Amino acid sequence: MEAEFPLDRAAMRDEHAGDGCNQLENRMTANALALMDKGDANRRILAKEENRADFRRVEGASIKRRTMLRSAEGKRIYARCFYSFQANVYFISTLGRTKLPHESIELVEQAIRERLEVATKELNQAIDGAELLFKRNGIDGAATYDTLPLEAEVAITSALGRRYLELIHKLDQLMPLLQTLEIEEVINESQVEHQRSKSKRVVMAIASTARNLGAGIRRRMNEMDAKKTEGDGKRGSTANPLPASDESKLAPQAGPTEGVAAPVDEPDAVEDAAARPTASSVIEGAPVAETS
Repeated sequence: MEAEFPLDRAAMRDEHAGDGCNQLENRMTANALALMDKGDANRRILAKEENRADFRRVEGASIKRRTMLRSAEGKRIYARCFYSFQANVYFISTLGRTKLPHESIELVEQAIRERLEVATKELNQAIDGAELLFKRNGIDGAATYDTLPLEAEVAITSALGRRYLELIHKLDQLMPLLQTLEIEEVINESQVEHQRSKSKRVVMAIASTARNLGAGIRRRMNEMDAKKTEGDGKRGSTANPLPASDESKLAPQAGPTEGVAAPVDEPDAVEDAAARPTASSVIEGAPVAETS
């Protein structure tokens, strides 16, 4: 009997080896003083319908990369802004070039690029400042999150999209640094909230800029289509004049209507209206050359 006991115990270990990890997790959950997140926060963020960008017109190829975001701010801005930013940039760079002068599109792209550079510099300064406070106050490590990180495969469709994803990661890097400084009472809650809100506005403003510039490009494309349709209509009426018998029907008739002038097209007024500037050529600080 004594010789058989170790063998029986080994058999039991083999029998339960498959679910040993699950048992350990259940014991930890049962003994924990707080219920921890198991991915529900990420599912809530990704399930929001307003975060879904219309990517159906994006036909270009993309580079697939794995990304991981840990802060709540980084996760939400990624879900809300990243793909909508890329969709607007694709519309500007690819579809805009099919109808507008390439010089105009390049000016818009340069405006977005400059905004990204300014935002990146601002977040880098905030990160450097936080790390300097870590050294001065003898803080060795940053706070960590108890919620699971958001891991996803990202489709990057342009260089501007890659830069914007890097900017979101800088925000994600800054957030736990600020939280650590607040916990250690190096800075107070008001200072943390001010820097957090400022950094979020900087990142979200880039997506707003791309959206506004995309709307301006779309408006100019629609105006060009309208002018083209109007010009085709005029050429069609000139190429197909009315027969002589029909023209006689349009001649002024004596009677109650005698003396009333028939409407006459004013080509000068039409030309003046066509030459008048259309929508503003500067959208969110980006000059856009107008086409006649």
